[in-house]
Formats: sequence, structure tokens, C-alpha cells
Amino acid sequence: MHRFDPLYYPYSSQRMVTYARNGMVATAQPLAAQAGLDILKRGGNAIDAAIATAAALTVVEPNSNSIGGDSFALVWTKGKLHGLNASGPAPKSISIEAVKKAGHEKMPSIGMLPVTVPGTPAAWAVLSERFGNLPLTEVLRPAIEYAEQGYPVSPTIGSFWALRYKENMEKYKGAEFEPWFKTFAADGRAPKIGEMWRSPEHAKTLQSIAETKAESFYRGELSEKIDHYFKQFGGYLTKEDLAAYKPEWVEPIKVNYRGYDVWEIPPNGQGLVVLLALNLLKGFDFSRRDAVDTYHKQWEAVKLAFADGLKYITDPASMKVSVEELLSEEYTWQRRRLIGNEAMQPESGSPQKGDTVYLATADGEGNMVSFIQSHAGDFGAGIVIPETGICMQNRGSGFSLDPSHHNALVPGKKTYHTIIPGFITKNNQAIGPFGVMCGMIQPQAHVQVVTNLIDFDLNPQAALDAPRWRWIKDKIIEVEPQFPNYLAQALERKGHRVQRALDSGMFGRGQIILRDPQTGVLAGGTESRADGAIASW
Repeated sequence: MHRFDPLYYPYSSQRMVTYARNGMVATAQPLAAQAGLDILKRGGNAIDAAIATAAALTVVEPNSNSIGGDSFALVWTKGKLHGLNASGPAPKSISIEAVKKAGHEKMPSIGMLPVTVPGTPAAWAVLSERFGNLPLTEVLRPAIEYAEQGYPVSPTIGSFWALRYKENMEKYKGAEFEPWFKTFAADGRAPKIGEMWRSPEHAKTLQSIAETKAESFYRGELSEKIDHYFKQFGGYLTKEDLAAYKPEWVEPIKVNYRGYDVWEIPPNGQGLVVLLALNLLKGFDFSRRDAVDTYHKQWEAVKLAFADGLKYITDPASMKVSVEELLSEEYTWQRRRLIGNEAMQPESGSPQKGDTVYLATADGEGNMVSFIQSHAGDFGAGIVIPETGICMQNRGSGFSLDPSHHNALVPGKKTYHTIIPGFITKNNQAIGPFGVMCGMIQPQAHVQVVTNLIDFDLNPQAALDAPRWRWIKDKIIEVEPQFPNYLAQALERKGHRVQRALDSGMFGRGQIILRDPQTGVLAGGTESRADGAIASW
């Protein structure tokens, strides 16, 4: 086992993989993938293509991400991996007391209160400035054209859009939600699958961001509109919060798994959960993927990793335990000893002091990008800034209102963040980007994808297509409809409470691009649970 090679797969499965040499863009919406490929063909690099694809996704998949959300990126260029954390903090004027005074016992998920400073426009600008080949005005042109001219709504997105419209009719009752209905349900309904949808206000906003390199969003006309709307409805986000914001370049964190370095963004992202689980799993050998012992140990490792992650991960300035302590061999050994033959109730340890979009891009020069952006819940907070098409995120809903909690709401603090890009290297050479979007399944799906690739020699498409599972809480594991029944029954006998989902809607949507370090040939996989597409040449 552990023969993992970016281009070696049994002949019978090679047909499922997309191969190319000059460039590749993988994401869950075909038009967005094509936008990135168009930029590659115009002389852009993988970074330009990632920005173009991300911007297009705010138009063609508006239920999952927006200009008013956050982004994270891992960028491989010139032999080095760079990390970008473009998540935003809570407004400076908000507080636990203010939220409770408004009648809330926990952070709400819609409305003005859960909105944090968006980081996505700044992410596009700084990535373009530091690594791009083309001006931002050219890179955002495909997204602007989709918004101006319209596009036919794709099947998966159309289904979710219709579902969320029905739900939002019940939830969005105040006047502050009226612009959402005007923007995303102008005809009194969600657009139908295959129906043309356009958003000229969105196009104008994208044009403004492109021309000013996002300055208008943080220190210009758009920031004034955001400030005005929040003041109108008693929100806490201000133009001063926007003007003070800058994304952070961070050092990615990693663990070595079977000779491969698996990289994630450090906290406040939950990528640390992936590395905690892989650290536990590398102490075991797995003979087969579809085996009771394999699933049992994976489930136990993920439960332990989440127990620690949910307790300790928050804004790094507020973390009481360091990443190094959590990933130390001593602490990993202590936690691994807890994995026995029966399902456990997960509890955090005490180390000693010592609805999101994902995309992957690659070009012919060796640059590769793992990029993820989100406005948290479907259509975020439901707050759309009038005349802009900007839908604001509800990332602040992740804060706790318990002052003693590690992730307690504090003015200017960043919350525990679910969205995480992944990357694999070996011997200081890029193997490639990978990622799976969708809330708390993301670290679990990262673990499944990595083990599928490295432990079980699955090609990128097969690694994504394999039946997924997700830990819910306590000993409850939910599996996809196609998960083998005999395995589910055997795992029940080990004490797991296995629940079978009716559909695959909450098991994430992923993308993978792997590169052969010798030839530069790219091998890609895209998500079969969505309208996944790989554009390549």
C-alpha cells in the first residue's frame, strides 16, 4: 500500500480522470470553471484563474458564496506554498451584552447581528497584486459579463435556490430582508433550472472592485452604502470596520502522512482538525478501504480531532493552546491510545504547555491554487445591500455568547471558521490542491480524500466519488445512501450509531488537481454530487 502516485491508477479507472498539461480549473459550476480557463488562455496564471473563477462563482452560485463573504487560499508558486487568511473580524462596536440585550441567548444566524467584516474582495485584490499576471479588470471580466448578460441556472444550484427561497419566505420577515427578495427572487420566486438570470447591480459592484482593486469596498462608495444600510437597521458593521480590514498572509501548517506533507491554513480555520486526525491515523496500517476496522479508526480519529478543535480553535490571538502542542508527538500518542475496539464518547484533551464554494487551479508553469470562499449559511445573513447585489455573510453566528468559551464573541475578534483549502506536497514539490466544501464535514471529507488518495491508491475522481460519512455528535455517524449496508451493521455492533441519509446534499462538494512533478501532467477530479466541471487544455 501507500504507493500513491499522481498519475498511476489501474487502467480500468483512468477514464474517470481528466488529464491536461497547459492548465486546469476544477469547481462545482461549469461556467465558473470556463471563466478560469478563459483567463489562462489569455495569458493569466493559476492565481489569475482562481480569482476569475471565484468571482464568477459569486454570480453563478449565489446561494453558496458572495462578495460579502470570506476566503482562504493556499498558493504554490516558485517552489513555495503561501497561505492567505481573508476572514474578517466581528465589528468593533458589537458585544455579548448587546446581543443578549436584543433578546438572543445565542448568536442568530440571519439579520444584521451575525455579519462580520467580509474578506473576499480583499483576497482577490491582494492575490492579484502579489502573484497575478493580468490586471484585476481583465480577471474579473468573465464574472462581470455573466452578471450583466445573464446565464442559465445550473441544476444543483437551481434546486438549492428554490429550496432556500421557500425557507426564506418563512424566515425573512423584516424590512431589512426586502433587498434579498428583490435581488434573488425578483419575479416572486426563485429562478428555474435552465432559466436565464442576471444581476446588473452585481455587475456594477464587480466592476467597481476591479477598477479600484477593492478599495471602493473598504474605503469608498461601496463601504458607504454598507455603512448606511447597517445604521438604518441597527446593525453594528461600520465603514470604520471595513476601512481597518486587511487580509493576513500566514504560514500554512502541516503533518507528514505516509511520506506526504498535507497542508492546511492555521486557526482560526478548522484545518487543524484535519491534521489532528491524520496524526492519529498514521499510527495505524489499513489493508482495505471498505473494511470495518478502517472506518472505525477513521471515525474515532475524527471524533477526537473535532473534540479538540471545537474546544480550542478560535482567533489565534485568543487560543489558549498552541498548534504545535496539539500536533506534538507526545499529545498525539496520548490521544491515539484512546482509540480501542468500541465507539467512544469524544471529549477534548488537555495538552501541556511547552452552503461555500471550493476551486482548484493549475497552469503550465507549475503554479497551483487551492481556494475556498463562503458567506457561511445559504445566502448568508439574508442581508443584501441595496443597489449592489452584495449579500452579507453570517459568519458571526459561530461565536459563543458564553464569555468563558474559547470562541466567545469579542469586538474585533475572528470566529472559528469552517472553510478550509488543502494542499499536498512531497519532497518539497507540489503534488496538488484539494478541498471539499460544506460546513463541518470539511475536515472529515479532507481526511477521507487524503486517505483515499494515499492509503488506497484511488485516482482523484474515484477519491471524490467514494461514499462519504460525517460525524454528527456523540457516537452518531451519518452515511450516504450508497454506503454498504453490511459495513453499517458491523459498525453498529462496535457501538456507533449509524444513520443513513436520504440524499447526498450535506456530504460536501470537492475538487482535486494532482501534478506529476516529472512531466507536469495534471490529473483532475470534480464533484459528482454537484454540477462539477473541469475545464482544461
